[in-house]
Amino acid sequence: MTNSAESTLFIINFKNYEEISADNSLRLAESASRVEKKYKIKIAVCPPQHLVSEVAKLPITVFAQHTDTVKVGSTTGFVVPEILKKSKVSGTLINHSEHRIPSQDIEELVPRLRSLGMTSVVCVKDVDEAKKYARLNPDYIAIEPPELIGSGKAVSKERPEIITNSVKAVKDAKNSTQLLCGAGIVSGDDVAKALELGAQGILVASGIVKAKDWEKIIDEFASAFTKNRKI
Repeated sequence: MTNSAESTLFIINFKNYEEISADNSLRLAESASRVEKKYKIKIAVCPPQHLVSEVAKLPITVFAQHTDTVKVGSTTGFVVPEILKKSKVSGTLINHSEHRIPSQDIEELVPRLRSLGMTSVVCVKDVDEAKKYARLNPDYIAIEPPELIGSGKAVSKERPEIITNSVKAVKDAKNSTQLLCGAGIVSGDDVAKALELGAQGILVASGIVKAKDWEKIIDEFASAFTKNRKI
């Protein structure tokens, strides 16, 4: 399958790893920005919540790792979509396996983010969830089997049928939602295989954040996207 530069997306989730503490989040985002310019693909970074405003000052797309359904106003300790947008955050992960939320919250957040012009990335654990939430028409569905997250075993190689079946589930919704692949991605070959199976991009965390040379590994992943472009 070929992938266009306009629809593909490469998301780097920083999580709360020690490696990105202090100024290191900025360093990682700067590396991603340089690679993005080199390959002309869209890269988005998800720094810890307290650092999104700082990272958003850089020339890189910034997503939140999570957002809540509460409204602007007298609420404490929640992440509010409208406040994120004013902080120049372009989108958010929703329902990550490490921060699962109720179905009704997902159903509320997707249209709310759409009305704000923000990108929604709904994370799902299996094909059934991909089918269920694709009907909401989020911008992206990210398939991540929980047992493979951080394992170093890529879903694209360990369980390729999950990607192909999720691609079908998303297409069957007959809307503009695209599928991303996550869990265990540690090499450019893993990325290339995911794209060949029909994914329109990747969601990766430890495969980059835990690497010794951030820019080198981001470059390796990004180069895999160019090999799948239609010439």
